[in-house]
Amino acid sequence: MKAIGMIETRGFIAAIEALDSMAKAANVSLVDLKRVGSGLVTVIVEGDVAAVSAAVEIGKTAHSKTGGELVSFNVIPRPHAELSKIL
Repeated sequence: MKAIGMIETRGFIAAIEALDSMAKAANVSLVDLKRVGSGLVTVIVEGDVAAVSAAVEIGKTAHSKTGGELVSFNVIPRPHAELSKIL
């Protein structure tokens, strides 16, 4: 993994919209889509640092198209290899 990006939304449809926008905006691939509970959904993508950063920037605004809520977001460049075990 070169970088991972995460976006957490309240609402499944908002997470799908964010993922769609992220995948169209940059060369990233889906690592996982986690349903955390209480309506929270986390989308995790990977790619090179610039692509992941661009994808997260686009994904941060995509939730508004569906009426969902952005809870949090993060980009981790060059994550430690042990991190992949929990993803």
